[in-house]
Amino acid sequence: MLHEFLTLHRAELIQLCRDKVAQRSPGGDERELTNGISPFLDQIILTLQIEQSSEPLRSRKVSGPASGQTAMSDIGETAARHGRELLLHGYAVEEVVHDYGDLCQSVTDLAFEKEAGISADEFRTLNRCLDNGIATAVTEFGYQRDMIFSEKNATALSEKLGFFAHELRNQLTTATLAVAMIKDGSVGMGGATGQVLERSLLAMRNLIDRSLAEVRMSTDRPLEPHTFSLAAFIAEIKVAALLEATVRNCVLIVANVDRKLAITGDRDLLAAAVGNLLQNAFKFTHSNSEVTLNAYAAGDRIMIDVEDNCGGLTPGLSETMFTSFTQGGEDRSGLGLGLSIARRSVEANGGMLRVRNVPGTGCVFTIDLPRHLAQHAPATETAEERVG
Repeated sequence: MLHEFLTLHRAELIQLCRDKVAQRSPGGDERELTNGISPFLDQIILTLQIEQSSEPLRSRKVSGPASGQTAMSDIGETAARHGRELLLHGYAVEEVVHDYGDLCQSVTDLAFEKEAGISADEFRTLNRCLDNGIATAVTEFGYQRDMIFSEKNATALSEKLGFFAHELRNQLTTATLAVAMIKDGSVGMGGATGQVLERSLLAMRNLIDRSLAEVRMSTDRPLEPHTFSLAAFIAEIKVAALLEATVRNCVLIVANVDRKLAITGDRDLLAAAVGNLLQNAFKFTHSNSEVTLNAYAAGDRIMIDVEDNCGGLTPGLSETMFTSFTQGGEDRSGLGLGLSIARRSVEANGGMLRVRNVPGTGCVFTIDLPRHLAQHAPATETAEERVG
């Protein structure tokens, strides 16, 4: 009888399974195997013993039904714990299947070696136990993995929302106080209080723009690419950047753009990317210095450069500055999301975003996109525009 064979060679079968695990994962922790295979083997033995009794259907309480339908059973409960343990110890779902496959292979190999016969009914019972064990363990593994993933996402989202609400509330409070002072008549719009109001409104606009771009990047909504004029695109961005240049007390230089050039992509996301780079430049460039926006062709590529005069990057910052919630200068306002969102927006449109450090001077952020030709090219501007 198979249950007698399994009882007699129980220790040897467990060791064979351990050896198979060690071959796949040298130096791995054996606790998962012990908690999974040992009780599982005992449950198979018990199932086989009950099926040789006068009430064979009682074995379903131990092994579960043969139909494959989900049902409470001892094997199901143990398999669920085994799936959770493997996940918590960092194993992949393949290891869940391998564990039960190891036992099946070890039983058949040892039975062949010992010339022990296994009847068709006993083999069907063995397969039923294995099927139910694997199905339950894999299901629980996936469920727990999804739960952990959901919890991490929820925590990250809560953190982002907390930062967003805190920053927005700060800027809104400042703007409200400025408006109250202006309404009181003690100060005018053209003075320092008016500038405070402008900065607060601008900060809120930038914060909302970045957040909307991130929401679009984090959803499954498909991009809406189309081909558009590079010159018109830069002109629109320049209009929005003028106010910030004035508020930040710096000079914005927008170089001429060849009107024959065009790019293809999601215009809103690309605008958000360039806008974030400009906001970053205005934030860190030295007062009364220049920020330059330059768009041009280089072979079959379009380059959009944003250059500042921040004095250069600190060592190691270029490797981490595109990570979410990373902030590199003394000015810690904002969420530290702008560069991360910019890179993701550019990459979603088939481009690249990189930074070049100019020690002692500043840095140059470059958006690299495929080049296209505009179908209808308007007249080319003839002079560089300097706005301060």
